[in-house]
Amino acid sequence: MPRGDIESDLTQQSFTGSALFEKTFDEGMALVEETARYLDGKGREESRDLPRKAALLYAGESMRVTTRLMQAASWLLVQRAVHDGDMDADMALQDRYRLGSKDICLGRSAEGIESLPGALQNLLERSDNLYRRIARLDDEIFGLGQPAAGARGQLDALAQAFK
Repeated sequence: MPRGDIESDLTQQSFTGSALFEKTFDEGMALVEETARYLDGKGREESRDLPRKAALLYAGESMRVTTRLMQAASWLLVQRAVHDGDMDADMALQDRYRLGSKDICLGRSAEGIESLPGALQNLLERSDNLYRRIARLDDEIFGLGQPAAGARGQLDALAQAFK
């Protein structure tokens, strides 16, 4: 049964050979580059002008956006390597090649995020969207019977907990 624009019988091979993969890969790599340019340039300048509390929040949230994007880029590069024959598909099943740092990447932003520069807020939102899409793909392709992420998966987990 379809879930959104992803078929439930999605395989690693069908995904990495698709236009969806190419679009996601290009978007992810472009967002990595854009974020690096911002954090090394304008973002560095903007952070110097922030009050102490906001500057600490900026530091934490810039680490979160960096972690999200590095995890997403690593996952995408592994999928590309499998598709190109540079890596065995069975290796991609290993935990070290799966999408990681979910507790950091999916955690709630600290209070006061609205005090951060708009450009960083935008990068945080876009990196969160990208990471969540890749997390759903990772679950769909490699979940091996685990409940899907999102509301249905949470409801199923709650139902299991109260049995």
